[in-house]
Amino acid sequence: MLKVISFEICPFVQRVTATLEAKQISYEIEYINLQDKPQWFLDISPNAQVPILLTENGTFLFESDAIIEFIEDEYGPLEQDVSNEQRALDRAWSYLGSKNYLAQCGTMSSRDKTTFEYRMKKFRAAFEKVEKKLSSNSKFFKTDVLSKVDIAWLPLLHRAAIVKEHTGYDCLYGLPKSQSWQKALLDTGLSDKSVSPYFIEKFMDVYLTNTYLGEGKDVLSAECNSSKGCA
Repeated sequence: MLKVISFEICPFVQRVTATLEAKQISYEIEYINLQDKPQWFLDISPNAQVPILLTENGTFLFESDAIIEFIEDEYGPLEQDVSNEQRALDRAWSYLGSKNYLAQCGTMSSRDKTTFEYRMKKFRAAFEKVEKKLSSNSKFFKTDVLSKVDIAWLPLLHRAAIVKEHTGYDCLYGLPKSQSWQKALLDTGLSDKSVSPYFIEKFMDVYLTNTYLGEGKDVLSAECNSSKGCA
């Protein structure tokens, strides 16, 4: 059975576990503390980051992009009969999603209004690009069939939904197609299946405690230190 080495609120890990859940592939998961990384983890992770995937052959894979490619090569893609051009576009749109994981973390970690608004403007720009691409007639990113692009953006949409639920702030305000896409993805249940039972509690401890979003008041700004170690 596959095994994932994880940090409980890492979006890069959720992309991997959501892919496994979507394909109904059995796996085990072990969580580590990135602030106190065990030596055995450092021995198997060349970049000292999660996720790590232990294959059924006993190989340790690192870097989420490489792990996603392995899952597709080994167990088949979510979609069949995708052209080479479309496959390249899917990789590009997936990359646009995953490269904004840390941008979202940094935005949520902002300690004052000025820093938050500056970071949010840059982060929201990605969704403004997506809004132009999405179709009002499609359930997911491309069609009514779940694709790798949807999975890549799921961590962003999931975290945005949690922030809205607990603070009232909606980073997708004024982006109706993105909001519909978010709802469709969350309705699949993959967001809950791909994280630990304590995900929301730990997420709130990091991003909605002593932050501008969580407290609603201005304090000193800080970087997203909690996400160092995800890739």
